[in-house]
Amino acid sequence: MRLLRTHHVAIICSDYARSRRFYAETLGLEVVSEIYREARDSYKLDLRLPDGTQVELFSFPDPPRRPSYPEASGLRHLAFEVADLDAAVLELELGGVAVEPVRLDELTGKRFTFFADPDGLPLELYER
Repeated sequence: MRLLRTHHVAIICSDYARSRRFYAETLGLEVVSEIYREARDSYKLDLRLPDGTQVELFSFPDPPRRPSYPEASGLRHLAFEVADLDAAVLELELGGVAVEPVRLDELTGKRFTFFADPDGLPLELYER
C-alpha cells in the first residue's frame, strides 16, 4: 500500500453552531457542503483547506466528552501549517481564542503553538 495524503479528519462537536463558526469563520476553512441527517438528528459539515484536505464536522445529540488532559490514547492533536505564525496567533487572539506561548521544535527549528477548538480538541499551528 502507498498512502498519498490525508484526505480528511472527522471531528464530533457538542455545539454545532459554535463549532461551525469556529472552523469556518475563525479558522477560515471553506464550507464545501452541509447536510442535516434527520434520522441521526445530526449535522455533517464538510470543510476544506487550500490544499484540498478536508475536515468533517459532525454533531450528535449529547456526545461523550473527549478525555484530553491528561492525554488519552487516540488522536493527540490536529496540526495546521501556516506561513506566518505570529500573524496567525494574533488573528486567533483578536478573535478571543486563547493561544499557548510559541515554542521551538528542537528537531526541525520550526516554531509552533497550540490552542483548542470549542470542545477542547487540541489544535496546533506549525510554521512553514
